[in-house]
Amino acid sequence: MAFWLASKRNGQASDWIRRFDPRFWTVNFPRPMMASVVSTAPDALRVDASFLRKADLGGLIWDSEDTLDHPLLAYKADRDYAHTSLSFRWRSSGVIPLDAGNGPTLTIEGHDATGAARVWYVRLWNYAEGTGEDARITLRFSELDGGYALPAEADRLWPHAIDRMFISFCPPGSDGSADPLPAEAEGWIELSEIRADGARAMLEIGDIILPPNGLAMATGFDDQGVQTPARLLRSVRQLGYRGSVVHYVGMSHYFRLAAESGGFLTGTSPIGTGGDPLNAPTRSWHRAFFAECMRLGFSPVASLSYELLDQHCPEAWKQRDHQGNPALTGWDPPSTLLSPANDEAMGWLQSVGAAFAQIMIEAGAPVRFQVGEPWWWCFADGRICIYDEAARAALGGSPAAIPDMRAALDPARTALLDAAGALLARSTADLVAAVRIAAAPQRVEALALVFTPTVLDATMPEMQRANLPVGWAFPAFDRLQVEDYDWLTAGADSLRRRAYDTVNQRLRYPPEEQDYLAGFVLKPSQSDQWRRIDAGVDEAIARSHHEIVVWALPQVARDGFVRLPPTLDASGTDPMQAFDDVPYPLALGRDAAVVTEFSTAISVTASGFERRNSLWSNARLRFDLGPGIRSEEELGALIAFFRARRGPARGFLLRDPSDFSSKGMTGVPSPLDQRLGSGDGVNAAFPLVKRYGEGKEAQVRRITRPLAESLLVSIDGAAQLGNWSLGPMGMLTFDDAPPAGAVVRAGFLFDVPVRFADDQLEIAGASFAAGEAPSVPVVEIREAA
Repeated sequence: MAFWLASKRNGQASDWIRRFDPRFWTVNFPRPMMASVVSTAPDALRVDASFLRKADLGGLIWDSEDTLDHPLLAYKADRDYAHTSLSFRWRSSGVIPLDAGNGPTLTIEGHDATGAARVWYVRLWNYAEGTGEDARITLRFSELDGGYALPAEADRLWPHAIDRMFISFCPPGSDGSADPLPAEAEGWIELSEIRADGARAMLEIGDIILPPNGLAMATGFDDQGVQTPARLLRSVRQLGYRGSVVHYVGMSHYFRLAAESGGFLTGTSPIGTGGDPLNAPTRSWHRAFFAECMRLGFSPVASLSYELLDQHCPEAWKQRDHQGNPALTGWDPPSTLLSPANDEAMGWLQSVGAAFAQIMIEAGAPVRFQVGEPWWWCFADGRICIYDEAARAALGGSPAAIPDMRAALDPARTALLDAAGALLARSTADLVAAVRIAAAPQRVEALALVFTPTVLDATMPEMQRANLPVGWAFPAFDRLQVEDYDWLTAGADSLRRRAYDTVNQRLRYPPEEQDYLAGFVLKPSQSDQWRRIDAGVDEAIARSHHEIVVWALPQVARDGFVRLPPTLDASGTDPMQAFDDVPYPLALGRDAAVVTEFSTAISVTASGFERRNSLWSNARLRFDLGPGIRSEEELGALIAFFRARRGPARGFLLRDPSDFSSKGMTGVPSPLDQRLGSGDGVNAAFPLVKRYGEGKEAQVRRITRPLAESLLVSIDGAAQLGNWSLGPMGMLTFDDAPPAGAVVRAGFLFDVPVRFADDQLEIAGASFAAGEAPSVPVVEIREAA
């Protein structure tokens, strides 16, 4: 299906919001502090904060430029605040009050009248009426002064070039030191009756509302918990996503922490005596998130993994390799994995799952719970982490060392992996059971997410014993969710197909009880990967998955990904893509006209010189079929064929009499005719192409309609039989990826996908009888770049 990477609005629908709309504020804070913001009314917001150190300092932020929303939904950047005012009512508790010496300050970052970067510090108490915890504040930006004591220290703001502004807040007892507070301190701030007035009080905002595209969306608290839930879910809905919102609760921010051993660790609350594993900002944000999901008609899924930020994880909870090294991921800072064998770690994780289930129930949402990517960690060099103290005890006390999962393993070690898999399956079952108990009597839908490139790594064939345990087989979970984005974006299609077969055979979930998670693009520089992700979505649709989820909203917004919805006719097909895989029924003689065209913009300067810009990288063909009509019978066949295609509405196949072979133009194909590419050991799919010309200047034409029975294939000159298949759009796919450096070639015959050019077919009987050929133009359909 078509997709688009939008970089900016260009004529799409827009609307207006008041500057300082509560939905579009964010928060920022240093780890291990935690804060969240939610919009509580059209003119109100609430910030919740959890402080752990005397140096903790949070900020409630308004950005003049929207860098977080999708380009088609973002508000327009406006840095000029001249003759604009902001007023609101301030209420707070558990933070230093407005009237204190180091009370909340409005920090404004921008530029002065000369263009030099400047920062102004505006003491809010100077513009407040009321008490330190309940006041009305009015800020007129053209009359605003920084400085503590006014007018003695007045530092007049230049309001025409403001980049961002943030209101700071910190806990009572704050002194700027890194010392821990005596105990975790919770505070909150409410801004209500927020109002922008004056000359520039309104902001233009993107307001596209795409029709439903048939896909669901994934979100993540670690990445997006600094925004309001209303802002996130506005984007999800208006970009056309419906159904589930798979929400990863993260690995770094949701849990309650306490000072211990010179750091801040989770799991210190007395869970068995009613301690809350979640911090207050997380609870506040998720209440609003799940409630907003229900208001907008989404079905949220709470996703909880075994992954924790390493610096906050108790040492005894961590998985470890045979040398005692903790499982550490490649993130910066690294995360670690909880041991499925550690009762304390699993008990804490179960309490987290139960807490999220209770929040969903409070919001009126059905309890849908995903165990996200549960696994025993394995380093890239093959060291599997099944040797923490609890795991060793559970696996017999002295389990055999497995220093390299890539090596051949003896029966004792494969049995050890089976036992580790059973431990993992038991831990996920216990986690789901804890969620069911917490939600009772409400039903819980339990899901498991499997990341096939890791659990079915071809270099570690025995990994599935530990990380795809048979204890997960249907119906251990209500539904299985599968993601394969590393392979998908690398083009490793043979590994992907083999993984589907393995998962289906090993776990036996029917297609209607499986979801597919499509994505994701790690870096902005890799945005070209959306092409393969979009193709993977189409492929999953053909596999009849229950639901397809795009992973995830931060990358969709960053890269401007737009999945264009299908336009279906009454028969349920897409008329824009309608194609009848049937050949034109009449032979084209040499009298048929064939036109090869490019599109070139040519600008001629006043002195006669030219600038030429080639707008198309590939030629497009046009034909006139009329000269090939030789009899009344053939004329009747043409009319019937034109009617069956509904004029230009449906495409068909046409054999170009002058160019239909990979061998020259009309020769007999051989497996060495056209170079398709070189193997890299990963990519197994190669599109059929034909080259015109030599070297770098050659025009490369995609062949999307080859004759399957004519296809001949070679690798490094050796003919290939039985180890490849031909897919749609002329895509040649090998069972196993060709080795690195191997040259893939192919030979074939092919047709041209075309459509009639006009809605009318005009034929004059008298003229035809007199020997005058009718004009029947057709045009090539471009199906691939």
